[in-house]
Amino acid sequence: ERGVPKKMVSARVRREQVAYVETRGLSRRRACALLSVARSTVGYQSRLVAKDGPVVAAMQTLAGQYPRAGYRTVMIFLARQDHVLGADRAYRLWRQAGLQVPRRRPRRRVATSRPRPLPPTAINHVWAYDFVFDTCADGRTLKCLTVIDEFTRECLAIDVAGSIRSGRVIDVLTRLVSVHGAPRYLRSDNGPEFVSRAVLRWLLAAQIETAFIDPGKPWQNGVDESFNGKFRNEHLSLQWFRNRVDAAVSIEHWRRHFNEVRPHSSLGYRTPHEFKAITETTTRTGRSAAPPTRAEQDERRAEEPNVLTNPAGAILQ
Repeated sequence: ERGVPKKMVSARVRREQVAYVETRGLSRRRACALLSVARSTVGYQSRLVAKDGPVVAAMQTLAGQYPRAGYRTVMIFLARQDHVLGADRAYRLWRQAGLQVPRRRPRRRVATSRPRPLPPTAINHVWAYDFVFDTCADGRTLKCLTVIDEFTRECLAIDVAGSIRSGRVIDVLTRLVSVHGAPRYLRSDNGPEFVSRAVLRWLLAAQIETAFIDPGKPWQNGVDESFNGKFRNEHLSLQWFRNRVDAAVSIEHWRRHFNEVRPHSSLGYRTPHEFKAITETTTRTGRSAAPPTRAEQDERRAEEPNVLTNPAGAILQ
């Protein structure tokens, strides 16, 4: 019926109403009698607040350290600090602390039915490289060459300079091949640094096949484009580089954090180095080493939560 006030359902609202009446000059006993609230309700101290206090404090610290991380990523970091949470509790505390990540503008998605050219099937099967641009505080341009292994999602190198031509691209690739071995395919767009004669001659001598994407279809290099988006969103957009030397040091530190600390949902919330180590072990034993599907990840989290929330050897920096 109209004119009938709403019921005070929750205990929190009841306590707030009693406190308000007390500010008007009434005693607590009289306020509880008028509002039909038990005095035990007013004096009750929730044990849940004390239980969640250390977790919320750690969550706020991690949210400040990783401002673009969501509650699922923070949940993995909390597990490394011995705060093992379920997804529901982590989401409740995340919302309660007001730590929502601002939503980015939605992008047009590519139809999932389109086949992906040359999907990686093993370590060093497909590498991908591309350029990312930024600007220093002194106005000078930053040009970053990113190289990743598509199978393990490991960032092999981020070369930072003002100008990167084909000769420097060859130097970076030569150093990576000497450390990690040569990939079978190298995926890139048709930029002048990647289709130059010098680069093509070097790839031919190194017995590395090219996998150029079609013009105007960056989704064919989706893994590297996704990495570049994370690189910009989680580091470049949050940092202020005084000069190129400062940028190179900061970016290298972030690259190591990306490989050794940051969990990846596509790898079962493992780091690239953890997934690479597991892959090498399973390859020697003859078992499948493909990244887990989304359904397999959900089933694993439901049945064995400690497996994904306690990655071995990961150190939070």
